[in-house]
Amino acid sequence: MKFVSKKFSKNGPGSVKLIPEDGEDLWHVFNLVRTGDKVAATTYRKVQRDTGMGTDSERIKLRLMIQVEDIDYDAAGEEIRLKGRNLTENEHVKLGAYHTLELRRQAAFTLEKEVWDGVDLDRIAAASDPAASADLAVLLVGEGLANLSLVGANATVLRARVETSMPRKKGAAAAGRDKAVHTFQSRVYQAVLQHVDWDVVKCLVVAGPGFVKDQFLEFLFAEAQRREDKVLMAARSKIVVAPASTAFQHSLKEVLAVPAVAAQIKDTKAAKEVAAMADFYAMMSSDPARAFYGPGHVWAAHELGAIATLLISEGLFRTSDVAARRKYVALVDEVAAGGGQVMLFSDMHGSGQQLQALTGLAAILRFPLPELEDTLMDEGVAVI
Repeated sequence: MKFVSKKFSKNGPGSVKLIPEDGEDLWHVFNLVRTGDKVAATTYRKVQRDTGMGTDSERIKLRLMIQVEDIDYDAAGEEIRLKGRNLTENEHVKLGAYHTLELRRQAAFTLEKEVWDGVDLDRIAAASDPAASADLAVLLVGEGLANLSLVGANATVLRARVETSMPRKKGAAAAGRDKAVHTFQSRVYQAVLQHVDWDVVKCLVVAGPGFVKDQFLEFLFAEAQRREDKVLMAARSKIVVAPASTAFQHSLKEVLAVPAVAAQIKDTKAAKEVAAMADFYAMMSSDPARAFYGPGHVWAAHELGAIATLLISEGLFRTSDVAARRKYVALVDEVAAGGGQVMLFSDMHGSGQQLQALTGLAAILRFPLPELEDTLMDEGVAVI
């Protein structure tokens, strides 16, 4: 993320002008912008002109500021659409008229907030970190199906999906199988060339069920040698093979947990999230009085100063309920101030989606609280 200017302080008003440079930057923006914020950007508007012989429409370029009422994130299209009322005096768009701004890569915009809280500042710091780029690529490959994803610090983005109808190994259709396999492998090879930047990517994991992944890897190296692709041949040491039950996207979390892969990505946010979820589930199994999830149990544990590790989904901070957000921000700040570890989970990682299934909030405790196990919770308040 490129920051053109920043003018704000914690828990005070201010603005920032920035330029998203990749898909992960747009994910940061999606988590920064909330309803009620003001956003200014260059946009286009279709206007009607009287030509004397009727009316004609023209698409003109404008710079507008809106107060955000609705936010839509398109991960595949790498675009954020913000709908709100216009705050800019303009001959083409009336004050208060609805307009939709589209935020894309390499397009500057300005974001104004009445309050920049601690979670916002942490998000700004993460977006400013040059080491947080998508430095892991995972290729899930199976029989006629391949999914290529880039795994960054805060987002997992599907960059290519290749599907080919594969003839059966036996029968009349078997004659065309070799050609179909070659076509499929060639298309996957092209996807790797197009989407894996070896100057950024530190590791490409080729994973999938059975021997399909191994066969593709043989094709990959043979094709690179045939084409004299020196860049890919030089990156051979960065490519590792891992098992996966399927080639579908949900198998990504299996791949990140494979020891050989975990060793390659041990310092990335995605790997730390996977490890934290594994620790949480292990604690639930071995000592359930030290592992709780859900707002009621977690807040009750926090009031007793018991939280060692707080696992919280970033989706909870996108609420339009200001009071609820303030409560979550206070929880994060207080746990950290008390010496606990706070882990903010990305919705764009498989581990974050696991946490969402557990209400988006969980905790590993410093000491057991068996009395909480049999306590019913209602809206965060203990009911005995």
